[in-house]
Amino acid sequence: MPILFPLLHAPTWRHFRYWAALLLAFSSFIPISEAAPTGTVSFDETLRLAVERAPSLNARQSQTQAAREEAIRAAALPDPQLTFGLDNWPVTGSQAFDWRAEDMTMKRIGLMQEFPARAKRQARQAVADRAVEQAEALSVTEQLAVRQVAASAWITLWAAEREQEVLSSQREQSALGIRLAEARLASGVGTAAEALAVQAAGLDLENRIDAARAKVEAARGTLARWLGSDPSEVGTVGVPPDLATLPIDAATLLASVDRQGPLLPWRSREAIAEAELALAAAEKRPDWRLAASYGQRDRSRSDLLMLEFSVDLPLFAADRQDRGIAARRAERDAVAASHEEARRMQVEAVHRALAEWNGLKRQVARSEQELLPLAYDRVQAAIAGYGGGGALQPWLEARRDEIELHIEHTRHVTELGRAWAWLAYLLPVTETMP
Repeated sequence: MPILFPLLHAPTWRHFRYWAALLLAFSSFIPISEAAPTGTVSFDETLRLAVERAPSLNARQSQTQAAREEAIRAAALPDPQLTFGLDNWPVTGSQAFDWRAEDMTMKRIGLMQEFPARAKRQARQAVADRAVEQAEALSVTEQLAVRQVAASAWITLWAAEREQEVLSSQREQSALGIRLAEARLASGVGTAAEALAVQAAGLDLENRIDAARAKVEAARGTLARWLGSDPSEVGTVGVPPDLATLPIDAATLLASVDRQGPLLPWRSREAIAEAELALAAAEKRPDWRLAASYGQRDRSRSDLLMLEFSVDLPLFAADRQDRGIAARRAERDAVAASHEEARRMQVEAVHRALAEWNGLKRQVARSEQELLPLAYDRVQAAIAGYGGGGALQPWLEARRDEIELHIEHTRHVTELGRAWAWLAYLLPVTETMP
């Protein structure tokens, strides 16, 4: 059996005795049915595959491409309009509907082009460019989120597999206890109650193993989601990174809040709000249009050419354009306030995560250095005492406490891994590569 959680400190001689005993028990007793699936992945491979296969990242890439396409046409002129018709056609009197009766009757065809004010076109282009920046920022944010959850899923499965292995390794000692109880009962030293208590303890262990197996299956399903694989084919290989050391120190994390994943889109959101305010101000600039048409009359009459120039007259700006400017300014202020709130929340989240990570790191270290070896020594002393004619209860209690400690230790390691993953993948990979 591999070392359960080799995360924090070098082992002592007591640790070597503890792990060696577990290794011997595990290698001789674990059933083949509990072996890891063939489709195992390492931690680094999991992150690579998750980023490659995440549908949410594909969606973000498509959204970014859509924003770029929109930006290309943002400042383009509107399409020209083709006009055609029949002008000055009499519809009453004795010559009604005779297009030859009236000198001014003519068939007309023309083109019209609208020219928005340059300030409007530039403002629209600025809004579209900021939208591209926001789409790119959201893509980076999504990639960091995928790396966080994929890392957490791998660590959760890894810890669950180790818990199942350790609990399964306890079966050998359970079988030893049953044999001792039966021998004592046969010799008249022990009692039937003792034998039944040992059997009940063995059944309780099987319940714990089943619960651990369920954790493994659930964790496989979560990891399989990010790998796009069949859960039955998902397993871990290798060990996680050093969960006791962050790839980014705490001071850097606290000083780089504005560059962390959850806050990356906010800068572009503020830029979009500012660009939309500039666009609202540009609405005061009038648009103009140019139209030209050619009118064909009866052959005995001259054809006609028409040129027309028109311009908007924003005469009521106080109730129209100025209202739009005020609305966009209020929206910009709202985005700025929301940005500040998000920033404060992120600072709080980083502080909380660092505190949780530091606390869990100490608990895991204490368990691996002291509590687990002590629990093992206590069990060995108790089972030896029982085999030598001592009481059964000390062994049952020591064994129960050791199993509980292993389960609690797994929970702490899982929580430590989740806190580590959240902190490790806050900054873009261009700044750090955990």
